Amino acid sequence: MGNQMTEMLKGTLEGMVLAILADRPAYGYEITARLRDQGFTDLVEGTVYALLVRIEQRGFVDVEKVPSEKGPPRKVFTLNAAGRAQLEEFWRTWSFLSERIEQLHTEGDD
Repeated sequence: MGNQMTEMLKGTLEGMVLAILADRPAYGYEITARLRDQGFTDLVEGTVYALLVRIEQRGFVDVEKVPSEKGPPRKVFTLNAAGRAQLEEFWRTWSFLSERIEQLHTEGDD
């Protein structure tokens, strides 16, 4: 990913992870894999894990340790009410920004 993509991703990754968790509970590797499937192929697992720690500390997710066949228990993250409220705020902000950016883009085509 280019530097501009990396910088933009920093500001939106939390919302993207919350949106993934809105579908169903998941653990870190599943979230990373889903983002990679969406085209974010250069995304580093450590980035997602650090973000998961932050959203857990901020109270947006509930965490359950589930036994793993390979190694230590996995932390499964479930979006809670505070996380859903944060996700709604993310989508409101995203809509506002994307509409304005698209407007600037189309005005530039005139």
